[in-house]
Amino acid sequence: MTSPMQDSSTDGRRQALLRLLADGGLHSGAELAQRLGVTRAAVWKSLRAAVDELGLEVESIRGKGYRLTAPLELLDPVEIAAGLSASTRGLMADIEVLNSTPSTNSRLMRLAREGASSGLVCLAEHQLAGRGRSGRNWVSPFGSNIYLSILWRYPLAPAELGGLSIACGVAAARVLKVAGCTDIGLKWPNDLHWRRRKLGGLLLEVAGESQGPSQVVVGIGINLRLSPAQAAGIGQPWTDLAEALAQAPGDPPSRTVPGRNAVAARLIDALLTALSDFGRSGLAPFADDWRAFDAYLDEPVELIMGGDRISGTCAGIAPDGALLLETAAGLRAFHAGEVSLRPASSAPDRG
Repeated sequence: MTSPMQDSSTDGRRQALLRLLADGGLHSGAELAQRLGVTRAAVWKSLRAAVDELGLEVESIRGKGYRLTAPLELLDPVEIAAGLSASTRGLMADIEVLNSTPSTNSRLMRLAREGASSGLVCLAEHQLAGRGRSGRNWVSPFGSNIYLSILWRYPLAPAELGGLSIACGVAAARVLKVAGCTDIGLKWPNDLHWRRRKLGGLLLEVAGESQGPSQVVVGIGINLRLSPAQAAGIGQPWTDLAEALAQAPGDPPSRTVPGRNAVAARLIDALLTALSDFGRSGLAPFADDWRAFDAYLDEPVELIMGGDRISGTCAGIAPDGALLLETAAGLRAFHAGEVSLRPASSAPDRG
């Protein structure tokens, strides 16, 4: 297991400083300087970098010290591994937590080309160039959400992995439902929605020989807590787990968001199990749950394929994971690629 990566002494000092401040309490400049073995000026410089480069909000109170406006739960690979089931620990090759990286998916794709083992898990506190489908930017503020990728190897050909995004989406939705997130839904092929707003998403990248073997990197991002300022760059309706749990029914009516390490462990548990099960049994074990989570089943939708728009009624998925659409020309099947599903303008909004 790998501790949070430190790319330089400056970066390492900043990360050590953030771990001291993560509790949200006040810490004097003198205390921080002593514990880090640096000058108070170096502490101030590191704090400015955290504000400017990571977008963190730090309060400076004259005569008392510094504190984060909200506490952080930083990722801990040892704590995450301890939260995994025994069977899942047998599937995982290793786990690394990075302070900052362009993209956890990009990192594992590179490591896969270098021969990394199946079951390697990578998480990051912050992504500089997080990606969604079609190259879209994935908003990735520091220490707030889950940015997680897993490398898995199959003897199968890449063409046989078409339904894998469906299986992984179901696995993630199950985790959120168990956490108390009612009204969780899946939008084909790989978006996690809550009341028609995006809560998370998956990005699968596959490479391999035409007849196999193949390798896939499954990346998932989940919004745990996202402020309006952090979400300013998101170009669609969004939500986070904090809001979804606060509005969940029951007594008490609100639920506390699980810690980041706990959520990460549950997702790794579910995704590694899904990756293993898919290799043995394909999509069949996930089909019923997909139907239960399908946010647009039996509703009018539009498929956007480049400059073309195809209207119809969402009719679920085929055995290979393709979207089934009832159109004026009959039932048609569409595979992921660059296809984008949207509710039709006349579709009712259940949000």
